[in-house]
Amino acid sequence: MNYPRVSIIILNWNGLSDTIDCLESLKRATYPSFEVILVDNGSEGNDAQVLKETFGDYIHLIVNDRNYGTSKGFNIGMPDYVMIMNNDIVVAPDFLDELVKVAETDEQIGMVGPKIYYYDYKGRKDVIWSAGGRIRRWYVNIGQQMGEDDDDLPKYQSISTVDWITGALLLIKRSVTEKVGLLDPWYFFGHVDIEYSLRVRSHGFKIVYVPNAKVWHKVGASAKRAHITYANTSAHYHLIKQCFPLYLYIYHLLLLPALLFRWAVLFSIKYRDRHALRTFLSDFTNFIWQRRRQDI
Repeated sequence: MNYPRVSIIILNWNGLSDTIDCLESLKRATYPSFEVILVDNGSEGNDAQVLKETFGDYIHLIVNDRNYGTSKGFNIGMPDYVMIMNNDIVVAPDFLDELVKVAETDEQIGMVGPKIYYYDYKGRKDVIWSAGGRIRRWYVNIGQQMGEDDDDLPKYQSISTVDWITGALLLIKRSVTEKVGLLDPWYFFGHVDIEYSLRVRSHGFKIVYVPNAKVWHKVGASAKRAHITYANTSAHYHLIKQCFPLYLYIYHLLLLPALLFRWAVLFSIKYRDRHALRTFLSDFTNFIWQRRRQDI
């Protein structure tokens, strides 16, 4: 088997403990040909210094002057052949071997993604968070993650083509970056993975879910630190307007009350973060008045 060089890009923003866990798990990876590019996205403390002192030459450290969000943060470190990875991910030693092995079987495969478990689901580590994603054009939740909150059932054991892969961890071929370009810097947090996946597919590439590549995700760790959620009205509608026909955008505008109700339930049951609620309300106001976030 060939071992193409993989550059793994990880963003850190005030997440020192999670980033250390992530890097320690990567040091146990069995794939023989990869480098780690650590982008510190303007952390408020001395994260960059501690990470450099702890990991030395194991990481190539890029220090941004402020938090550029997900898309710009990744693009700053983007080389030819990359893996994009959240800092709140812990990996199985052979995860990269499995991803590259599948990616190399077909030149039309543009991106591959792993089976992602919850790092801690009520004390369990065998509950799935994502087994790839599918697009449901006529649903309130247009980008559904398959397998979410489900046991690791037989239906999740097969390599399969999917509509999109979560940006928590995805491997992108060089041919994709050359033809499709990089992540869209319009998106500060969330939705950029769906947009990029749709763009990749529109260029004729396949997106593939690899069940034998296994990782664990501390779901929501980065969002909680930033007091933001995926309940982002501007990004949701920008995605639909950018990637789908006008009639679908109008249809989803009519679904706005249902979408707001769904997010209200999520806030009351799951998030319960006043700072995140204020961020959401600010974004919603910007959406109504067609203004963009100033920090993008």
